[in-house]
Amino acid sequence: RLANISNAPSIKVSVLAPDVSGGGMTRVYLVSQILQRLGYAVEVLGCQFGDAIYPPPPETLSVSSVPGKRLPGMIASAAQLLNQVRGDVIYAIKPRPTSLGLALLKKRYTRCPVLLDIDDWELSWFGGEGYTYRPALKQLARDIFKPDGALRDLEHPFYLSLGEGWVRQADAVTVNNQFLQQKFGGHYLPNSKDTHIFDPARFDPAQSRQKYGLSGYRVLMFPGTARPHKGLEDVLVALDRLDQPDLRLVIVGGRRPDGYEDELMARWSRWLIKLPRFPLDHMAEVVAAAHMVVVPQRNTPTARAQFPIKLTDGMAMAKPILSTTVGDIPKILGDTGYLVEPHAPDQLVAMLQTILNNPDQAAARGRLARQRCIQHYSVDAMAEFVGPLIQHCLQRQTRNRLGYRPMEHSR
Repeated sequence: RLANISNAPSIKVSVLAPDVSGGGMTRVYLVSQILQRLGYAVEVLGCQFGDAIYPPPPETLSVSSVPGKRLPGMIASAAQLLNQVRGDVIYAIKPRPTSLGLALLKKRYTRCPVLLDIDDWELSWFGGEGYTYRPALKQLARDIFKPDGALRDLEHPFYLSLGEGWVRQADAVTVNNQFLQQKFGGHYLPNSKDTHIFDPARFDPAQSRQKYGLSGYRVLMFPGTARPHKGLEDVLVALDRLDQPDLRLVIVGGRRPDGYEDELMARWSRWLIKLPRFPLDHMAEVVAAAHMVVVPQRNTPTARAQFPIKLTDGMAMAKPILSTTVGDIPKILGDTGYLVEPHAPDQLVAMLQTILNNPDQAAARGRLARQRCIQHYSVDAMAEFVGPLIQHCLQRQTRNRLGYRPMEHSR
């Protein structure tokens, strides 16, 4: 069915990232892979605020970037980027000025359809619905005109709140969890995996553990960046209580500048192993080394607004998954995972003992999780949905250009 998408090879989709040196590039690559699976030509573009494109793109994708700058220098960069956008359709990732804002500006001149993808509620980091920016006049002037003024930084929450107001201007919206769907509307597009690449049959777990220095350990893997709402402290407290010397919590991912990960290492160095962030093409081999994947989300607004992509890492690789009853997680895992309440180290201790003491049962659940991932959370499954959505946007654009207006129904 994927091959039957009408005119797909002749259509180019521009995937617009808010920041190619961060800013949700994992979701950028996922959306791009779905579009490629449908046969569309895909270009990935964005502003680059950091030193390098990060994480590096998969081999099937290339990324074009312009220098990301503070205002007013960003205006020239934005113009440069807009001149490079050649797609018949623009797929903006995140409702930020550097993605959705530029996409809507391009649409004003070219009338190309704009789709928006939302994978996080970024304003929740700054108080969510309670956020306001109401400075005194003097402070407003400093924020605008001083070289280090706060409003010269496009990641200021004021611009995030503006971006949320632009969501309705997109021709279609996709979101990756129910929380965001209730808040912004749109179509459900969960985080997914290329289950042909993330295939446990391609890897030997023992060899993967040896390659990454994990031989001799029972590995609880967290393939992501450590942040307080992700609940890693609860797992580490549980490991203290279990006190089994061959257990290790392995964190795989980039290090944030806030020092949180360093705090964890200082307190729990006995249990922690840190691996760097790997290119997406290598993550399947890394996850193969795990005995289980842990996703111990805490019950916070930020956590409820996320679809932890590490769930599908573990599901696709047929790993037992230990997680919490937060947000969409119970729905995602169905009956294939192991769930405890958030903020509950005692429950984690009991569930870890269940998993470790029943390896055959855990392996069977892992196999069920892979089948569930293939059916509901694979790139192929998502392509079946995204293809008709883009076609609908293109058809509506054609009708609008021809001046078509549907007849009003009589009352």
